[in-house]
Amino acid sequence: MQTTVAAYGSDKNGLIWGYRFTPDGAAEVVDADVVPAFMGAQEQHAGGAFLWLHFSLSNQATDRFFRRSLQLPEGFLESLRSEVGSTRLELDDDRLVAVVHDVLFESAFDASDVGTTSLCISPNMVISARLRPLRSVDQLRSAVRAGQKFRSPVELLAHLLRDQASVLGDIVRKSSARVDQIEDRLLANRVSTDRKELGSLRRTLVRLQRLLAPEPTALFRLLNRPPAWISRDDVADLRQAAEEFSTAIGDSATLVERVKLIQEELAALVNEQTGRTLFVLTVVTVLALPINLVAGLFGMNVGGMPLANSARGFAVVVTCLVALTVVLAYLAFGKRRE
Repeated sequence: MQTTVAAYGSDKNGLIWGYRFTPDGAAEVVDADVVPAFMGAQEQHAGGAFLWLHFSLSNQATDRFFRRSLQLPEGFLESLRSEVGSTRLELDDDRLVAVVHDVLFESAFDASDVGTTSLCISPNMVISARLRPLRSVDQLRSAVRAGQKFRSPVELLAHLLRDQASVLGDIVRKSSARVDQIEDRLLANRVSTDRKELGSLRRTLVRLQRLLAPEPTALFRLLNRPPAWISRDDVADLRQAAEEFSTAIGDSATLVERVKLIQEELAALVNEQTGRTLFVLTVVTVLALPINLVAGLFGMNVGGMPLANSARGFAVVVTCLVALTVVLAYLAFGKRRE
């Protein structure tokens, strides 16, 4: 049965999409009406069937449906009302409750374009909810629609974590390409407005790193004592996903350090250019000082002005000024080169 789409991209219950997975076939599109019958059919659970229901928190009907039709842990319901914060992955009433972060579906990698997805995972159901579309969740849905099979809810979670690592890796690759261009211009001593862009890149990467870095740690902590209903194959999938995610986090941290070093080198280059400019201005001021001083003195309309009646007075004054200026220029530039 196809889902009837209403406001906010969701149906009357707040459901954006729903899939029923079976061990032997592709996922089947379902709506929220199948939940009561599915939860009452215990033989389906034993056969490996499970649901993935994805909800929109923009629809007020979502919260009512959660409380009316699903028995969800209180920790999951609380996560729906929290702002973007630290990643969580914990057991609550023998179900996995996860709060994961990702960039928005149409994000340009701005530091503020980060959203949250809350998940509740049991042996026969995956409930996910978000306020705005996220890239990794959309990639997971694309895999499901392409016919990829999933044996369990935990394997679905592992695929989502790998999609997260893929999205983060894509951000790091694009950011690295931009940093390469900036570094090439820096090596050519071409200082431009790249400092602002470097600052923006660093803020974006640091925020993503701060939000996503706790995720592998929480996952490894869970894998040390997994619940009984998670199979060994699922534990291995989660461990592999956590390792891939840790690698992506490490690449992000490396790029942040690289951006930091470039910023320091760029600042040193700007300071050097500023110092040279100030030195030139200082030298010009010093060289012009005798001329200005003599011009001021000889411009006074008072009696007793020296050389006023001499035919060579002007030539004498100019010669003295030129000689004095040459001496000052030698003192400024000659000793500096030594």
